[in-house]
Amino acid sequence: MSKIDEIIEDFSYLEDWEDRYRYVIELGKALPELPEEDRTPDNKVKGCASQVWLVTEPSEDGPDPVITYRGDSDAHIVSGLVAIVLAAYSGRHATEIVKLDAIDLFSKIGLIEHLSAQRANGLRSMIQRIREEAARRVG
Repeated sequence: MSKIDEIIEDFSYLEDWEDRYRYVIELGKALPELPEEDRTPDNKVKGCASQVWLVTEPSEDGPDPVITYRGDSDAHIVSGLVAIVLAAYSGRHATEIVKLDAIDLFSKIGLIEHLSAQRANGLRSMIQRIREEAARRVG
């Protein structure tokens, strides 16, 4: 079972928003530490109220590379959103990433309607950046 499938399954067992909120925070705390040298202006996601950094690591320069993402935020709940986004996109081929809209995933697990407008916009900015970076790598 993939990490994103595990997350979706875990959300299916959580009844109320408080439990889901705590789970998102736990996911963020479980993210690997992002080294200080990766917290650069180039890696910073524009359009997020909190600070969010995403690092893109393609496996090769071929026409459809597998891309791994690493990331973090200075806010606990946003780190959790980053963790879910990374679980959805990281380790996939660029062509898959371009086609996948994780906003649908956030709706499916019942999170999108509980995010503030600012957080939802930040989430869309993260997803847009990931998909645009993948599109540039599709040969």
